[in-house]
Amino acid sequence: MAIKINESCQFLEIDNKIKEVKKLEKEMSQESFWQNQAKAKLISQKASELNEEIDTWSKIKIEVGDLFALAKMDQKDEKVNLREEVEKKYFELAKNFTDLEFFLLFRDKNDRNNAIIAIHAGTGGVDAQDWAEILLRMYMRFCDKKGFKAKIVDKNVAAEAGIKSAVIAIEGAYAYGNLKSENGVHRLVRISPFDAEGMRHTSFALVEVIPEIDESTELEIKTEDLKIDTFRASGHGGQSVNKTDSAVRITHLPSKIVVSCQSERSQLQNKERCLNLLKSKLQKLDEAKLEEEKKQLRGEFSEAVWGNQIRSYVMQPYQLVKDHRTNYEEKEFQPVLDGELDGFVEAYLKLKS
Repeated sequence: MAIKINESCQFLEIDNKIKEVKKLEKEMSQESFWQNQAKAKLISQKASELNEEIDTWSKIKIEVGDLFALAKMDQKDEKVNLREEVEKKYFELAKNFTDLEFFLLFRDKNDRNNAIIAIHAGTGGVDAQDWAEILLRMYMRFCDKKGFKAKIVDKNVAAEAGIKSAVIAIEGAYAYGNLKSENGVHRLVRISPFDAEGMRHTSFALVEVIPEIDESTELEIKTEDLKIDTFRASGHGGQSVNKTDSAVRITHLPSKIVVSCQSERSQLQNKERCLNLLKSKLQKLDEAKLEEEKKQLRGEFSEAVWGNQIRSYVMQPYQLVKDHRTNYEEKEFQPVLDGELDGFVEAYLKLKS
């Protein structure tokens, strides 16, 4: 086990991360550090996450050393019987290491980043809009279980039920790594609550997942390439009705990418978040090698219809949630819809590793 832990530390480049933390801490000690609060917040968060990872692996290495010392003491002194304690510590350590081994599956350079999820209702009418809202709830629950900070930055509510689209900004270590498996078309089969005859319906929703890029990343966006529209943010009525045009929609004319945000109080804040979303999408486009990958980010790569689904959720006549890429499945759909996605995430990461 000691060898495996050392190999894991080398793979995770713990020594390099220690150097990186020292560099960040030096930057954080500068008097001008908090002049750009958004950037300062990101750097502080990154330093905190790196310190937590370093401490976790350092602790498990110390525990291995303690275990060897205990085992040696047990062998040396016949009068002292520590076998039971050694076995107990070994199994505890083995379990902790198994849990930590999951992080070795994060191999993409963007896996550590925050994530942005966009959900779009596909074919299926009102059922598809309701399905899109169910998925929104599922991802919010998943983020809550993982300790990620999730914020709905844009939501287009449908007239009858559900949503037409929504965008979630997710903050947390390895948020993108945990959520990139969700990118694609999700298919739902159920008896429709909107059908008076109680017929079974199939509906679809498209989920896009992209990594949020660091604000320090140099990516030039020309002002003349942007079309900026402002509009009144939607609310639930009463005091929630926005009386000013604080919501912002930005269209990047060369790529036809459209991003919008209405979650912040001021137009300036919404515009800032919009530009960050746009920056992330453009960065992903720059990294894309194939035209198909470019179309994915514009939502054109595959329609949310039959035949393109990555995962199926069947509620009737039987219960089954199955990922068609990994063949991983769960027999009960409700825990999955309540955010229990770890099995699907791990199966996808293992497939790609």
